[in-house]
Amino acid sequence: MKIQLFTIAIAALTLYGCGTTQNKEIMNGDNTNDEKTITETKWVLETLEGKKIDTPKSGEEISFTMDAKENRISGYSGCNRFFGNFKLEDGNRINFSALGATKMACPDKAFNESEFLEIFGLADNYTITGNILSLNVGKRAPLATFRKLENKSETITEKYWKLKTLEGQNVVMSKNQAKEIYFMLKTDDNRVTGFAGCNTMMGSYTLEEGNRIRFSQMATTLMACPDVNVNEAEFLKIFELADNYTINGDTLSLNVGRRAPLAVFEAVYF
Repeated sequence: MKIQLFTIAIAALTLYGCGTTQNKEIMNGDNTNDEKTITETKWVLETLEGKKIDTPKSGEEISFTMDAKENRISGYSGCNRFFGNFKLEDGNRINFSALGATKMACPDKAFNESEFLEIFGLADNYTITGNILSLNVGKRAPLATFRKLENKSETITEKYWKLKTLEGQNVVMSKNQAKEIYFMLKTDDNRVTGFAGCNTMMGSYTLEEGNRIRFSQMATTLMACPDVNVNEAEFLKIFELADNYTINGDTLSLNVGRRAPLAVFEAVYF
């Protein structure tokens, strides 16, 4: 009888232990998926201390991305680029440290960068609901909320971009021009291909966080086209100057800094 009671007791403890483990998993939550979701994703600022935030006049959204391999955070705070380290722990705990930023002058004071960057020093946990990320401190209302944004590199690449305006002037195709001026960014080997009005062009490109873009090793064929009314040198110059881009639907602008677009292109589908 004692042996039977002992066996029952062991079984009860085993069931209790399993139940306790399951309850802990439910209470703590399996945040493996959240950890994978929060990193390698671009998060665009939606609200700060409960206030809705609009896109800055620069046209670039306030955002950040977290690199899981290096435990590095990088982003754009309205005027300056910022960067630092982060650490993820069980229970959706998060800690940001060694945060730094560039020192560009920002004449537009509509957005308080210091107030935004301060949230990374305060935040100690996060929650993800659908496509919305909240950075929190304790159990109080979110310090800031962010919207998940898909990687835009897939939007700008593998598209036929037809030139619409160059330095603010509309571009009209000449009657004897072989084809319209355009370029494409090919994902294989990060190649640039296109047509500059008379000559075929080629080169390389790199895309970085914050809609940054760099063109290099740009070259063209050496055909002479005396009858074509197009300034190829002026068009090719934009690839030397451009350091960022903005995209709105099927319209792409290549820019340098925060000035007016160097050139505007329209996506053409065949």
